[in-house]
Amino acid sequence: IYCESCLVVFRFQIQRGKGDPNSYKGLGDCFRTIFRTEGVYGFYKGILPPILAETPKRAVKFFTFEQYKKLLSFTPLSPGLALSVAGLGSGLTEALVVNPFEVVKVSLQANRDSFKVQPSTFEQARTIINADGFGLRGLNKGLTSTLGRHGIFNMIYFGFYFNVKDAIPASQDPRLEFMRKFAIGLVSGTVSSCVNIPFDVAKSRIQGPQPVPGEIKYRSCFQTMGLVYREEGYLALYKGLIPKIMRLGPGGAVMLLVYEYVSGWLQKNW
Repeated sequence: IYCESCLVVFRFQIQRGKGDPNSYKGLGDCFRTIFRTEGVYGFYKGILPPILAETPKRAVKFFTFEQYKKLLSFTPLSPGLALSVAGLGSGLTEALVVNPFEVVKVSLQANRDSFKVQPSTFEQARTIINADGFGLRGLNKGLTSTLGRHGIFNMIYFGFYFNVKDAIPASQDPRLEFMRKFAIGLVSGTVSSCVNIPFDVAKSRIQGPQPVPGEIKYRSCFQTMGLVYREEGYLALYKGLIPKIMRLGPGGAVMLLVYEYVSGWLQKNW
């Protein structure tokens, strides 16, 4: 489910309006077209890079959040603001880890050929490195956009969740308490997705295929945002928002609940 929604989000974000010959009419049309032209395995293009990155990504996210939170406890920042700044720091650190995996994943997801004939993950990574190296034109292309995407997401994600959770009284009923935390986490993931998606769109345009082969149209984060806004309108910066929310709203809530319960268990038993 994660990979399907991720692929659909990316395909919507690289569309350049109704004149784009690869434009989808809507969410249902996107699923049907991919299934018809690329097969059921087409939904799983680029699945290996997220699998390889997922464990270190989550570890970096929550571990660095804890470390930044401890460091910021020595500053004059209020507890609520410190949580948001710690989230920002964890997101920026996370982005440095995941960006090379994102570049490979995006290049695979942009391929509209059958799943059976497209290159493997390692072949694609080797092609990118051989052509453009490890720098900002190669395996770390779109780094600024990825920093913005993860930094802003985690800043709101952690800041909103812990500040709102502390403001709403806890319930003595374990089921109601679980639902309270899940609802706050759901809203946290949803709001974070809505705020950071322009960076996500810019990242997809920079890391994805350029409109004219051999010409680099989308060069940098804010240049790409401005270009998309001028050519396609404000709403183009929110392409792919619905499938993104479908993935990161409940997914974000589950991650925070797991983090809270595991952290609580470790504090009691270690």
